[in-house]
Amino acid sequence: MPLWAGRTFALLGIVLLALNLRTAVAALSPIVAMINNDVPLDNAGLGVLGMLPPVAFAASALVAPMLAKRVGLERLVVLSIAVAVVGHLLRAVSGSFVVLFVGSLLVFVAMGVGNVVLPPLVKRYFPDRIGMVTSLYATINAVGMAVPPLVAFPLADAAGWRLSLGIWAVLAVLALFPWIGVLVQSRRERAERVEREAGAEPEPVASAALHSQIWRSRTAWALALVFAVVSFHVYTLFAWLPRMLVESAGQTPATAGALLGLYSALGFPVGIIVPMMIVRMRNVSWMIYLGAVGFVLGYLGFIFAPSLAPWLWIVLIRVGSVMFPACLVLINLRSRTPVGSAALSGFVQAVGYALAALGPLLVGLLYNADTGWLGAYLLLIATVVVAFVAGSMLRTPRFVEDELREVARTHQSSTPL
Repeated sequence: MPLWAGRTFALLGIVLLALNLRTAVAALSPIVAMINNDVPLDNAGLGVLGMLPPVAFAASALVAPMLAKRVGLERLVVLSIAVAVVGHLLRAVSGSFVVLFVGSLLVFVAMGVGNVVLPPLVKRYFPDRIGMVTSLYATINAVGMAVPPLVAFPLADAAGWRLSLGIWAVLAVLALFPWIGVLVQSRRERAERVEREAGAEPEPVASAALHSQIWRSRTAWALALVFAVVSFHVYTLFAWLPRMLVESAGQTPATAGALLGLYSALGFPVGIIVPMMIVRMRNVSWMIYLGAVGFVLGYLGFIFAPSLAPWLWIVLIRVGSVMFPACLVLINLRSRTPVGSAALSGFVQAVGYALAALGPLLVGLLYNADTGWLGAYLLLIATVVVAFVAGSMLRTPRFVEDELREVARTHQSSTPL
């Protein structure tokens, strides 16, 4: 089936939703000094705002699958986008830290819901193009992360920081329209789609059991741990990489900023290439191993020869992030239905983002404990062991629904009459 055939609204909706998922995260930090003139922000407040995205993403991931079951994926998308619009506007009009915090919390919770529902939406509307559409939305997601820092300061300088924060509400509103278009499709088309999905899974696991028992799946834990490792590294590096480069590798602040830009830019080819490769691989563990080796080699470079080729160490560390788009694709490749994809997506991201929130904090504590950056590098290398172990658990293709069915049968057979 052609990519656009009968699903134009869905494709546009997925693209625009992906574009909105990181704008609020990336738009704030470049203009903190300007905001501080009107809304006092001390180091504690900045720390709270810095930890808020992964914490909100983890909390959203816990409830999003249940909400999707209750109201439907498409309606949940519309609701989450509407909440994001309110959050963007609250941030723009905030006159106190409390209002800024509440607005940010609303946006990040809404974005967290979007993170969870994107994989099952791809599963529902593009089961024949999972790799291609995942590549597309992962790349668009990277655009949504890269553009706000570039335009935030010029916008704030020209029209004030409130416009610089609030303008992203317009982009969120645009994302509403294709999903409204999806919702107004005929009942017959939706009924036929549900019937096809129901027929795709023999002996279907009840959706309630999927959401409540997903933690019993070996595959779910493997994906969650891989996602946790890569998210731990990404959030830590965005928080600390410039300072690491200046103090550990002897780079100037300008060069450190350019290398952070290189790290961000490399996310584009990773997001494009990896999903297309994963759908063709017999043993996806090799992709996880590749990422783990990239992380280790990059950090070893910073330990033993930090100033020799910092750009090369950055490239190697970025190779480690192949785990992120790999997990996004595997959420769909290791589930049979959109219901299973939603349950798996919620579990993986809840565990992953909860652990990722600890990354910047632990690295900061190690740095303050007089270990310098060596302690931080050793911690980051140590976490890669988890990725190796979890990657080995993904060697054999298994569906979470099948694993949960086996668990249920084992439990029934072991229950005395």
